[in-house]
Amino acid sequence: QVHLVESGGGLVQAGGSLRLSCAGSGGTFSMYGMGWFRQAPGKERDLVSAISWTGGTTYYADSVKGRFTVSRDNAKNTVYLQMNSLKPEDTAVYYCAASRVSYAIYGQQYNYWGQGTQVTVSS
Repeated sequence: QVHLVESGGGLVQAGGSLRLSCAGSGGTFSMYGMGWFRQAPGKERDLVSAISWTGGTTYYADSVKGRFTVSRDNAKNTVYLQMNSLKPEDTAVYYCAASRVSYAIYGQQYNYWGQGTQVTVSS
């Protein structure tokens, strides 16, 4: 059982930056593909970014390409999401997730989820 805890959310003005962190425990972190999802009020939870277990392959949703960067430090059991040039439409609860698949880009491939962290971008 993998336990994931997100941190780093908050309130930021448009154009600002935040870095989300997701700390994992209870499993061999380096063997999991990791993803960041977000869910805005009244909308479905969507994949924002994913990273393979080695960190060598990454995925970004079109809406965040060029603004967000995903990375991981397997020695620290942590995955990060650097978010720059934030827009009001980035406002959502952001979730970290772990997949037994080495590189997962579909929600149903993810097995473990964090509790989420709120990101609010004001205009």
